[in-house]
Amino acid sequence: MRASQFFFNTQKEAPNDAELQSHILMVRAGLIKRLGSGLYSWMPLGLRVMRKVEAIVRDEMNKAGALELLMPAVQPRELWEETGRWAVFGPQMLKITDRHSREFCFGPTHEEVITDIARSEIRSYKQLPLNFYQIQTKFRDEIRPRFGVMRAREFMMKDAYSFHTDFASLEQTYQTMYQSYSNVFTRLGLKFRAVKADSGAIGGDGSHEFHVLADSGEDGLAYCETSDYAANVELAEALPPSNIRANANVPMQEVDTPKQTTCADVAKLLNISIEQTVKAIALIANGIEGEGQFYLALLRGDHNLNEVKLAKLSGFSEFRLATEEEIRTNLLCPPGFIGPVGVAAQVKVIADKTVALMSDFVCGANKPKYHLSGVNFGRDLPEPMLVADIRNVIEGDMSPDGKGKLSLCRGIEVGHIFQLRSKYSEAMNATYLDENGLTQVMEMGCYGIGVSRIVGAAIEQGNDDRGIIFPASMAPFSVAICAIGYDKSAEVKLAANNLHDALLAAGVDVLLDDRGERPGVMFAEADLMGIPHRLVIGERGLAEGLVEYKARTSADAESISLSNVVEFMQGLA
Repeated sequence: MRASQFFFNTQKEAPNDAELQSHILMVRAGLIKRLGSGLYSWMPLGLRVMRKVEAIVRDEMNKAGALELLMPAVQPRELWEETGRWAVFGPQMLKITDRHSREFCFGPTHEEVITDIARSEIRSYKQLPLNFYQIQTKFRDEIRPRFGVMRAREFMMKDAYSFHTDFASLEQTYQTMYQSYSNVFTRLGLKFRAVKADSGAIGGDGSHEFHVLADSGEDGLAYCETSDYAANVELAEALPPSNIRANANVPMQEVDTPKQTTCADVAKLLNISIEQTVKAIALIANGIEGEGQFYLALLRGDHNLNEVKLAKLSGFSEFRLATEEEIRTNLLCPPGFIGPVGVAAQVKVIADKTVALMSDFVCGANKPKYHLSGVNFGRDLPEPMLVADIRNVIEGDMSPDGKGKLSLCRGIEVGHIFQLRSKYSEAMNATYLDENGLTQVMEMGCYGIGVSRIVGAAIEQGNDDRGIIFPASMAPFSVAICAIGYDKSAEVKLAANNLHDALLAAGVDVLLDDRGERPGVMFAEADLMGIPHRLVIGERGLAEGLVEYKARTSADAESISLSNVVEFMQGLA
């Protein structure tokens, strides 16, 4: 490709609304152009990158035996009503009405559509298993679109759906897709982790997320360096540091804490570790005692409530934080000094597993400006009515597999696979006849990759003060030929043209900068766009039969023979 025949729209300044480096650099490098909130045009340079991602995704899906199709982006309301998701999916769904007042949505996902195909076309167990996939535009009406393509309203996604006679078949395809996803991200040259995850609104049983590791990632990940354990912090099991509760050693007593309303401040005042404190979080939930029950959830002072885990407990699916008025009504105390000791019968206490094994701890006294020290279950207050894992893991917690300690990192979710089981097939009556002629409900799997999001995630993982550092597999061009004086020197022009043609013939994706720009401009733009390799041709080097080569991530350049450039570049592939 010749630069004079391509379209570049690089910018020197960052967009005003950009927060993440990927957003800044994608706009500055001319990969995308903003149309509206969460809506971006993929410019020629950016589309080259996304198409390379698509090609690897498509190749791995085909190798896994998945069959490509393309489903409508616009979906009728009736399908979503069958699964109950028309109302449940919420305001993220863009709903539209046609001229006949019939309601549709612009598909955020395609479980209903593919299940409709399956129930119409699959009759016998002999047709199963089947795995269909598509690469298509999705739309989700994000409440606050931000971070460029990382949280856009419209995005490109690969979604696959498998159908099976039984769970064993589903598990087999699930493992195949797990490996295929690992292959995709390995071929893309990304540092990633696959982690156990919550199934969320999609539903089903087991699921794994695939995260590109980056400090800017929205998701917290927990992993063990001495084993294969890895999970999203939302799901990672938090084990208590000990399985035995120590005996009480000190009497309970009130301590004056006139201004201290946080565990950290109380610990500092009393000159104790924050790990000796317990915080109480007031909640309202249906629970197991009836509608609108008031609860106190107890956590160690340095731990944070895991709302996903709590919501999975029976009766807590729609819990909320109590208001200050509700706290004062039930505990006769303002927030900041509340605790589980001496509470009224209507107040139910649940405790995290770590708290349930603590002794001689400090908590609120349910009395303004006071806390209690030396508090113990069984002596000073009843045992909690419910003990469960309701906290986030922290650095240094024991790994749930017992093979080491947990470390934490940040990740950007770029893929998610689910064992849907029969959630959609039952709701939509997707059945088949087994070998005995009996009607059976299909088992289902679902597998998604954020194709456009991968581009942003790759940039979050690879960038510096000069611009993007793309992995070679997804860079818009493999090498840029920067011809110094192309418009002034016939010798440079001839050598640059010949080298460009030779590299193309050798299968190297090359960009020849034939615009006659100054060297600094050519170098800066090639670096900004993330082109992995740079070749510089100038009269001085040609006089010695040499070309200057520099890798995007190297500090220094080197000279190579012009006659060996093609072989040299092929060796870098």
